[in-house]
This record gives sequence, C-alpha cells and structure tokens, in this order.
Amino acid sequence: MPQKRKDLKIEGPNLWYLVGLITSDGCLSSDGRHIDITSKDYEFLKEIKDSFRISNKIGVKYNGMKQKSFHIQIANRNFYDFLLSIGLTQRKSLTVGSLNIENQYFVDFLRGLIDGDGSIRRWIHPSNYREQWNLRIYSGSREFIEWLSNAVEQLLRACGKIHKNTTSTWVLKYGKMAAREIVKKCYYKGCLGLARKMKLASECANSYRGWSTSTTLAN
Repeated sequence: MPQKRKDLKIEGPNLWYLVGLITSDGCLSSDGRHIDITSKDYEFLKEIKDSFRISNKIGVKYNGMKQKSFHIQIANRNFYDFLLSIGLTQRKSLTVGSLNIENQYFVDFLRGLIDGDGSIRRWIHPSNYREQWNLRIYSGSREFIEWLSNAVEQLLRACGKIHKNTTSTWVLKYGKMAAREIVKKCYYKGCLGLARKMKLASECANSYRGWSTSTTLAN
C-alpha cells in the first residue's frame, strides 16, 4: 500500500523564502523525495529546522577542500513535486532557468536567495571616504541570473549588471541605491532570515546620507 503523502503546512512568505533558500543553497535528490539544504551557519539551520518543524537532525559534511558545513534534509514528496512544478530541477545549479514565483511573495523568495547565494557588502570609498554598499547574487546558470535580473527590474524597479565572476559563476550586482531599495523591501520587520544578513540589510537601508538619484532605480 503506498505511503500517504503529507503536507508541510508551510505557506505564504515563509514558503517562498524557503523556495529561495533551496534555489540557492538546496539540492533536490534523485529519489524524488528528499531536499537538502546546506549552510556554514549551524544556528541558521537550527532556526530553519525549528521554524518549519523539520524532524531530521542537522548533519555535518565537508567539501573537496575539507571545509566544514552543515546540512539538513526535508523528506516530503508533495513539497518535492511542488518545487519541480515551479521550475526547479535536480542538478539545478547549472540547469535552473526562469521560475514561477508568485509576485506578491517575490521579495520573500529573493531574501531566501540572498541569504543563500548572495552578499551584502559595505566599504569606504578610497577617494571620497563615503560609505558604499553593493548587493551581489551568484549562480552557475546564466539563464537564471538573466531571469532574476528582469524580475527584480520589473517588480522592484531596481537595475543591476550581470558579469561572469569565474568560468562557472555568474554574478548579478546592484550598486548602493539599488541595493538599498531591494533590501528595504526584502528584509522587512518580522521576516524570517539569516541574522547576519538581516543586520547588514538594516544598516544598508539606513545608510544613505548624501546619496542622490541613480540610473539603477527605474521610475
């Protein structure tokens, strides 16, 4: 007798945040049931485990350079099928393209991406000594990064630039004013997110003294 499929009972912003996190730091196994999420931050995975009531334990794994990270698995065929239905695939890092993300939850999806394969960076300009910021999102799929760039421009009115970082990685980069507008919308009060990036997002959103208009923000 086939096993009854169970729902995770995750919906709304948290569902789409989890989708973004899986798109960046997740892996769909070949068994059609397990989804693996990896992070260097144990406490972050613990928060994910507690927030979504995942029963599996947090494990340890090492990459080819013997660098330590943590991972947790979600075993749920319904959720796996849902991920397939919106465009995720096995070996998605190189094959993922456009995704079917609900517009009203796009900021939650994007926050999950940033928490996974993104960076919010601050530095001081060497000439004018002003505080500078940028936001970067990385992917091995050019098709995905181009889709993401278009979606951010259409839905959040922020323009970025795409360039190739290595032989296998594409980068979508936003300057200080575009980055500020994106993180203000993505990292809102009460949202689920990676603590250190939420802190950086808050500092970026409140650090705009002396900034003027920019071509990276659409009218």
